[in-house]
Amino acid sequence: MPGTLDDVTWPLRTSRLTIRRATPSDAEAVWAYRSLEQVSRYMTTLPGELATFREAFAEPDRLGVTLIVERDGQIIGDLMMRISDAWSQREIAEQARGVQAEIGWAFDARHHGHGYATEAARELLRLSFETLGLHRVEALCFAVNEPSWRLMERTGMRREIHSVAESLHRSGEWMDGLGYAMLDREWRGA
Repeated sequence: MPGTLDDVTWPLRTSRLTIRRATPSDAEAVWAYRSLEQVSRYMTTLPGELATFREAFAEPDRLGVTLIVERDGQIIGDLMMRISDAWSQREIAEQARGVQAEIGWAFDARHHGHGYATEAARELLRLSFETLGLHRVEALCFAVNEPSWRLMERTGMRREIHSVAESLHRSGEWMDGLGYAMLDREWRGA
C-alpha cells in the first residue's frame, strides 16, 4: 500500500532547499507572496485579507496538503500535494486506494528565475515515486500560465490534456486548461 505525507520523515532537503509540512504560523509569509498579482493571477482563490487567509490556511484540509519551501530559513514558496484514489472497477478498488496525487506550487516572485520551483517540484516527484510508492502524479494549469506548464515539462511530466475553454477565470474569460502527468515507470526510466 502506498504511503501518505504522514509517513514521511520531515523535512526533506535538496541541494539548496528545505521542504517541510506547513504550520498555521506560516500563513503570514505565504500570504505576503500569494498577494502579489503575478503570483495570484492563476491561483484558484485570491488570498484576500490576512485575517481571512490565516483562518483558511489553518484548516486541516489545507494544512494537510501544503508543504513549505525554504531557502536559508526563509519561506520562498509552497507546494500542494493531494493524494487520492485512482478510478478502478469495484472488485479491485482496494488496489487503487491512495496511488495517485495532484501537485501544485506557488513561489514568491522575488525568487523566480533561480530554478527553485523546478528543484522543489522534482523533489516532490521523487517523494511521490521513491518514498510514497505512488503510481501516478498529475498537475493542472491554465494554458496561458506558461511558467507553470514549462515547469511541468522541465520536470519530465508529459502533457496529456489540452481542454478548450473549460475554466472560467475571475476575469470573466473562459480559458483553456492543460494537464500534465508522470507515471512511476516514467520516473524510473528518466
